[in-house]
Amino acid sequence: MSHFFSVVIPLFNKENYILKTLDSVLKQEYNDFEIIVINDGSSDSSLEKVKSVKDSRLKVISQKNQGVSVARNKGIFEAKGQYIALLDADDYWYPHHLKSLKQLIELFPDAGIYCDAYEIMMQNKTIRKADFNVDLGSKPQLIGDYFESSLVNPIIWTSSAAFSKDKFQEIGPFDAKLRTAQDLDFFARAALKFLVAYHPRVGMRYYKDSENNLAKSKYNEDRLYFISKFEDLEKDNLSLKKYLDVFRYALVVRCKMDGSELWKTVVNDIDRINLTQKQVFLMKLSPNVLRFFKKIQLLLIKKNIYLTAFR
Repeated sequence: MSHFFSVVIPLFNKENYILKTLDSVLKQEYNDFEIIVINDGSSDSSLEKVKSVKDSRLKVISQKNQGVSVARNKGIFEAKGQYIALLDADDYWYPHHLKSLKQLIELFPDAGIYCDAYEIMMQNKTIRKADFNVDLGSKPQLIGDYFESSLVNPIIWTSSAAFSKDKFQEIGPFDAKLRTAQDLDFFARAALKFLVAYHPRVGMRYYKDSENNLAKSKYNEDRLYFISKFEDLEKDNLSLKKYLDVFRYALVVRCKMDGSELWKTVVNDIDRINLTQKQVFLMKLSPNVLRFFKKIQLLLIKKNIYLTAFR
């Protein structure tokens, strides 16, 4: 039986989140979907918890641990739905999420990627809506410049996105070489080929401090590899260049705080005009001072004060 959506969930050791994640799918107002969970070699009780959910639309496939990219690609390959809706095993959908994506598909059938607004649960458990580099208003729309719009937070979050299997074939699979930033890579490639349709209603929540969160990983070589994939294209695309320079800035700061000399291979590729004054200032600081400022930022977050260098 074919469904409109195939919900693809890669799963690796998310025992504290997966049941809530699945429950958020099963409570969708638009319910023409199947759920494909790819258990990527979990060693905790994640698989047992998934198997406790009894729903005919749920399919579970287990494989040895090969990483989130391989798991997502496997789930998409197995999908029978017209559109793929991605969901990470520690994220949460509001009941209207798939309904919003369906509305976007009907409004903008020629777009390549569909997404809605999202919110982030911070380390202190407060919730803030992701803000962007442009004012996107209150109506569903096509994004004029994905890269310029994504300089503060990315317009597309993994668990906010949907696309057809045909468009996936044109974009290409998630890069299995990337242990982190594989979603940024995929959506950058998608935005270079297709229009992005955006719904301003918040449809999902991302848990910033969840277990086994790849965004907290130290795979800095992978982040550098992600940048290198677009070096030829950015020469003729100023928005892409600016987007990658901001990512380079973040990599420099991350490497310095991690004690990695890798930042020296990145810093000279940055055009300072593409950075904020805060970013230029921070990038020049020593590792110890950066670590101190990071501690201050985390303390302020606990007091519900959020400061960022991306504005």
